[in-house]
Amino acid sequence: QVQVVESWGGLVQAGGSLRLSCSASGRTFSGAAMAWFRQAPGKERRFVAAISWSGRSTYYTDSVKGRFTISRDNANNKGYLQMNSLKPEDTAVYHCALRSGPYSVSERDYGYWGQGTQVTVSS
Repeated sequence: QVQVVESWGGLVQAGGSLRLSCSASGRTFSGAAMAWFRQAPGKERRFVAAISWSGRSTYYTDSVKGRFTISRDNANNKGYLQMNSLKPEDTAVYHCALRSGPYSVSERDYGYWGQGTQVTVSS
């Protein structure tokens, strides 16, 4: 059983930064693509960023390009989402997800999910 846990969300002012962490148990992490999704209040969960199992390939939704950076440390079963120049519209619960095979922008393709961490950006 793979467990995924997100951490280091919080409250930050607009223009500030946060670095989210995703920890995964088991041997699945190093061979799995990883993604971050977010769900704002009253809205559907949406794709934010993804990274291949090797870390060589990344993909971002347009609204976070140039501001967010996804990365991973397979030796320690950890993934990260560095978020800079945060905006109030970035406020959401952020979820980490894993899947075998190539990364995907569709949440239906991911089999392992964390409970999420709240990010709140004040104006």
